[in-house]
Amino acid sequence: MRIVLPSLVAVLVGGAAFFGPASAQAATEAAPHIDGASLGLLWAVPFTAMLLSIALLPLLMPHFWHHHFGKGALFWALCFLIPALFEFGLPTVTYEVLHVVLLEYLPFVILLFSLFTVAGGVRLTGALHGSPLLNTALLASGTFLASIMGTTGAAMLLIRPVIRANEGRKHKVHTVVFFIFLVANIGGSLTPLGDPPLFLGFLKGVSFFWTTEHLILPMLTMAGILLGIYFVLDMVFYRREGQKKPMVDPEDRLGIEGKINILLLGGVVGAVLMSGLWPHDYRWAISIYHVPVEIQNVTRDALLLLLAYLSWKLTSRESRTANAFNWFPIIEVGKLFFGIFMTIIPVIAILKAGANGALAPVVHAVTDADGEPINEMYFLLAGLLSSFLDNAPTYLVFFNTAGGDAHVLMSEVATLMAISCGAVFMGANTYVGNAPNFMVKSIAEERGVEMPSFFGYMIWSFCLLGPLYVLLIYLFFT
Repeated sequence: MRIVLPSLVAVLVGGAAFFGPASAQAATEAAPHIDGASLGLLWAVPFTAMLLSIALLPLLMPHFWHHHFGKGALFWALCFLIPALFEFGLPTVTYEVLHVVLLEYLPFVILLFSLFTVAGGVRLTGALHGSPLLNTALLASGTFLASIMGTTGAAMLLIRPVIRANEGRKHKVHTVVFFIFLVANIGGSLTPLGDPPLFLGFLKGVSFFWTTEHLILPMLTMAGILLGIYFVLDMVFYRREGQKKPMVDPEDRLGIEGKINILLLGGVVGAVLMSGLWPHDYRWAISIYHVPVEIQNVTRDALLLLLAYLSWKLTSRESRTANAFNWFPIIEVGKLFFGIFMTIIPVIAILKAGANGALAPVVHAVTDADGEPINEMYFLLAGLLSSFLDNAPTYLVFFNTAGGDAHVLMSEVATLMAISCGAVFMGANTYVGNAPNFMVKSIAEERGVEMPSFFGYMIWSFCLLGPLYVLLIYLFFT
């Protein structure tokens, strides 16, 4: 396996160099892409198998999966790539892989890596006692911060303090589950910085504060009810455990180590925002086999890597050790999402084919006989697909299905609200719905919290979030 991946990458990159020039002009040429209208649902099997592997193998073969999940991800990626090479040829597969790697996977991993490294350098010191009031306050704070520094940044900043505060508690799984709901997903709905789908909408022309103005009521509805449920549930567990607040040494006051990382987190937010606000007159791209790599995105990714490096150099190793920082969670996410990004290629192609693709019923379901949008179906389908697919391209598919004109959609408030809320909120439905979900799960398990299985977590989300989705449909989308 260690030989196969470098060899495959070498073949693909070599194909890129052979089949087209790495110049800006190449971006204007017709790319040899996969036509989703020609694909049957059989091409979705590797992606489905990838998700089932994540769901079942940790239960059925935990030791094997823990040590070989990267090989599993590569195996399912090859189950798509090898047949695709025979069916579509090297030029087409080269383009599709480079498009995903250069424009989606690498920026995705670089952003997560930067946020993980920088946020992992911030450590709350002093006495933290996981009382229901403190836990609820931490969840509420993370929900607010998620729209400012992104769901990944807020989740990586607060998950360790939350876990440390509850180390003496018997019942703590519910705290991490609600943390994923609120901090890693719902809280990121108020600005384009909060979650990747909204950032893509911003790049497509949706104004920066449109999401703040129009998503705040759905967000406050979801967050307010969930925080109330959490407080009551945690209070019941707290009293059942017979917890009493320990005596605290007055000198053991709360403090923050690694303050420089707070400034660096601001730099991460600024770098992401910069790439979206880059002046159009100064935007240019080089083409790597028809894939346009834009200067503002290269600059952003370079800045993110620099900020991660500065965080690593400027934060003491002792502080990171005390914070239980290690690289396993980001390695796990990087390897598993490589498999997801590769196997999702044909699924996204089928969705982009719209009414001409094998998933045409999904497209027809969001439009009535008169051609008018069915907003509740936009919410449900954008959300359900975002639960298992990458929510950013799913958002774009339904954004384009609704017409793709940002100015028109901003005036047709309910439709864009439905797409946005579905993509952001329902990322909480599964561990793979949003990248921070898996990172939080991995960190919690590293810290000894026995998290639910893939399907066990879905029971939590179905029971707690399902009724709230029905409420949102009734209040906002009908």
